[in-house]
Amino acid sequence: MALWLGAAGPVWATPDIPLADVTAVEVQGDPQAYRLAVTIASPDRGCDQYADWWEVINPAGDLIYRRILAHSHVQEQPFTRSGGPVEIEPDQEVIIRAHMHPGGYGGQVWRGTVTNGFEQVELDPDFAEKLKDEAPIPDGCAF
Repeated sequence: MALWLGAAGPVWATPDIPLADVTAVEVQGDPQAYRLAVTIASPDRGCDQYADWWEVINPAGDLIYRRILAHSHVQEQPFTRSGGPVEIEPDQEVIIRAHMHPGGYGGQVWRGTVTNGFEQVELDPDFAEKLKDEAPIPDGCAF
């Protein structure tokens, strides 16, 4: 099963803080073992400023899955990276967002279910910010 969701403009316009936006999500697989392909647009410049992960969280702010991004994507924008298995049910509502080093959370996010699809939503940049320190976290940047 595949579900493609298209691009949309940024939700949080914060010119002084670089943020990573999730612009598309593709879901494949079966319940409790989905594989997500997440497209991110980010103002990467190298290891000093890059999207360092994307994650799936529940509406309560609990981490379900995190895909670490080992390097910056200066010449590849937007870029898509897959991860899984993501252990969710088809009707389980989740939020998919990206994290920017060093800017943190606050870019465009998607919310929804595998069954009904995902849509761009506004999310307070401080929502579940505590997750930034929860494992797994990057242990460096390759380039």
